[in-house]
Amino acid sequence: MKMFLKGKWIDGDQCAEVVNPYNGDSIDTVPVGSAKDIESALDGLEQGAKVMRDMPTHQRVDILRKAAQIIQGQQEKLGRLISTEEGKVLTEGLIEAGRAAETFDLSADEARNLHGETIPLDSTPGGVGKLGFTLRVPCGIVAAITPFNFPLNLVSHKVGPAIAGGNAVLLKPASDTPLSALKLVEILLEAGLPPQAIACVTGPGSKLGAAICEDQRVRKISFTGSAEVGESITRTAGLKRITMELGSNSPVIVLDDADLEKVASTLAVTGYANAGQVCISSQRVIATTGCHDDLTDALLDKVSKLNAGDQLAEGTDVGPLVREGDAKRVENWLREAKEHGAQLLCGGSREGSLIQPALLTDVGADMKISCEELFGPALGITRATDIDEAIGLANQTRFGLSAAVFTQDIDRAMRFAREVDSGNLHINFGTAWRAEIMPYGGLKDSGFGKEGPKYAINEMTETKMVIVH
Repeated sequence: MKMFLKGKWIDGDQCAEVVNPYNGDSIDTVPVGSAKDIESALDGLEQGAKVMRDMPTHQRVDILRKAAQIIQGQQEKLGRLISTEEGKVLTEGLIEAGRAAETFDLSADEARNLHGETIPLDSTPGGVGKLGFTLRVPCGIVAAITPFNFPLNLVSHKVGPAIAGGNAVLLKPASDTPLSALKLVEILLEAGLPPQAIACVTGPGSKLGAAICEDQRVRKISFTGSAEVGESITRTAGLKRITMELGSNSPVIVLDDADLEKVASTLAVTGYANAGQVCISSQRVIATTGCHDDLTDALLDKVSKLNAGDQLAEGTDVGPLVREGDAKRVENWLREAKEHGAQLLCGGSREGSLIQPALLTDVGADMKISCEELFGPALGITRATDIDEAIGLANQTRFGLSAAVFTQDIDRAMRFAREVDSGNLHINFGTAWRAEIMPYGGLKDSGFGKEGPKYAINEMTETKMVIVH
C-alpha cells in the first residue's frame, strides 16, 4: 500500500514489509516515510484545516456516519486484516472492526453536541449589562500517533473525534500494523472526507516522531503507547495540547468472599486476550489468604487449557506476539521471576513469536513481571493478608490505568474505588474492559487526558470567550 499526503497516494524512496507475526509471511509493503514527508503532509493539512473549520456540522456528521456504515459493511474483511497483521485471533479482529464502526457512529453523535455556553457575567458588579458566551473551535491540525495492538479501533478513537471537532488529521500508525490505518483512510475518502483534510505517513516513530512533535502547525497530539515514548513526546512537543494513554500493569484484587469460578473464567479472558498485548490487560492478581490457594487451582485449570497458535486458525485461543523480540523479552521476564522465587505453574515456553499462556504464583511486588508492564500472555499471583495490604500492593506502582476487585461486599468494593489510584476501576470483572462511549484514560505514569468520542472532542477543540459590552 502507499501512504497518503497532500491529497495523493504516494510511494517513498524505501519500503518496508508488513508481515504476519505468526509465520513471518509478507502481507504487503508500505513506504518508509521521512521528516520531509511529514513537512509535506503538514503543508497540505494547513489548507485542510481551513476546509474542515468551515465545514458545517451536518456535513461532518454525514461523513462520520457513512464511514461507520462502510466499516460495518467491510467488517469481515477488516477483521481478517487486523488479525493477520497484528496477531490477535480472528474473533478478536472481527470484534475490533465492529467497535471501530461504533466509535465513528458515536463521533457523529458528539459532533452534533459540540457547543459553547452562556456565562452569567452579571454575577459580579462589573459584569452588569454585559453578555458573555463561549465558542468551541477546532484546534486545527491534530497529530494521531497510534499503537500496534488495536490498529483500527484506537486509530478510530483519534481520527473520528478529530473530524467531529472540525480538525484536519496527521496520522502516524504503528510500523508493525499500518495496513488497517491506510484502509481506514480509503474508507474516509469514500465517505466524503476532503482529501486535504487527512494525511497518513508510514514509517518508524524514531524517524518521524520529532518532525511531528516539533512542528508548530500541529496544535494537538494524541498518543497511545509506552510511558517512555510518551515522556519523550511531551519533552519535544512544547506548547501543544497533548493526550497521553500510556502503559499499565493492571492489578486485580480478589477478596475472600469472591466467586472464584467467575474470577477464573474472567481472568482467563482479560489476562490473555490479544496475547496480553492490551494496555489494560490483567497482569497482577492480588489474592487474600482465605482464597489464594483455591483461586490458584481454579486459574490453573482455565489457563492450562488455553491454546496458543495460528491466529487465523479455528480453535486458537491466543495468537502470537507482534514481534519475536517481544516474545523473547516476555520469556526472559518469566525466567527472571522463577530465578527470584516465583513458581511457574503452566506455560511460558516460546516458539518463535508464540508464548504459551503462563500462570505464576509466589510473585513478589518487586519482580519485573509485577512492577513493569509485561504486555504478554501471563498472570502473576501475589498473596495478601487482607484488603489493607491488597490495596497497598495495588497502588505500589508508577502506573494507574485500570484496576479491578472481586468481592460481594459493597462497602469493600466502594473502598477499593475510593482508594486505588487508577483511571478505570472495575468491580467484579477484570481490568481489560472498555466501552467506546466512556471516558478512558489513566493516572500517574499511565498518562493524562481522556479518550471516548465525547471527551476526546473536548480535548481536540478550544474555547473562545466572547463578551458583548
